[in-house]
Formats: sequence, structure tokens, C-alpha cells
Amino acid sequence: MEYYELVRERKSIRDYDPSRPVPREVLERILDAGRMAPSAVNSQPWRFIVVESDEMLGKVKKCYTASWFQDAPQVLIVAGDYNASWVRSDGYNSLETDLAIAMDHLILAAANEGVGTCWIGAFDSACLRKTLGLKRSEQVFAITPLGYPREGYKAKEKKRKSLSEVAEFI
Repeated sequence: MEYYELVRERKSIRDYDPSRPVPREVLERILDAGRMAPSAVNSQPWRFIVVESDEMLGKVKKCYTASWFQDAPQVLIVAGDYNASWVRSDGYNSLETDLAIAMDHLILAAANEGVGTCWIGAFDSACLRKTLGLKRSEQVFAITPLGYPREGYKAKEKKRKSLSEVAEFI
């Protein structure tokens, strides 16, 4: 898909066909797009965790209990390590910025592949930390279901401010 069309057309999906997991080769293309994201001083402080086993899906889905999330055949977790990211002289740590850029690459790549996503930040962080066995310095930044929309599903239309409301030329 042409890039600007992709950006305009990508929508959050909240209804997944549980019988259609994303094939490994498609997952690898999506993950590779995240891997190619820029990061401060090229630190690449991320980890992309694809949850697909029934056992781990059950545990992860307890950490975000929205009913529509439960049918996702796979879940992508974007995590990072504060000790691996760049820190500016005033103490600013680039981890969350780096992970946001990677997450954006991932969800756009998924949309390009016809795979549905929905960027989620309202998960139970302590639950995911325990489930994944994260180190103290690691953080789960965002999660997204991965899967194909259920047949007949219509995503909500995007509502965006006009360009003149958010951009200025000075």
C-alpha cells in the first residue's frame, strides 16, 4: 500500500477472528519493520514478544481483560530496558520515545499486511511484569492484539483535528 494511504487507512481493530493466526512469515516482516525503527544513539533498547501459545495467551489476557481482546489469536508486547537506552545530560531517558517509534512501525507494517492491531496502554503493568518475568530495569510499553478482523467487522472512522489546528509555519 502507498505510505500516505496506509497512514490514513490504518484503524484500531476490536474484533478478531480467533481461528486465523498470523503466519510466521508475516509476523517476521512486521517484527523486522519494528527492528528498523530509529532510536536515540541507535541503542535499540527494545524487545518484541509475540505471544501465541495457548498457555501464555491465557496468562497475558488476564492482564488486559477487555472482552474484544480475548479473541485475538496472538498478542505483541513491546518492552524495553531503561539501562539499554540513551540518557540525555539532563536525565531524560529516551526509552519511551524509542519504544513509541518502534510500536508505530510495527502497527503500520501490520496494517500493510492486512493484520489488525489496537495500541493498548491500559493493561495491568504488574500482571505483565510478573507473567513475563521482567527485570527491574525493563518496562512493558504497549501491547497490541495481532490478528485478522472477524468477517463483517467495521472499524470506527478516524476522527482527527484538521491540519490547521495542529500545525503551524513560523
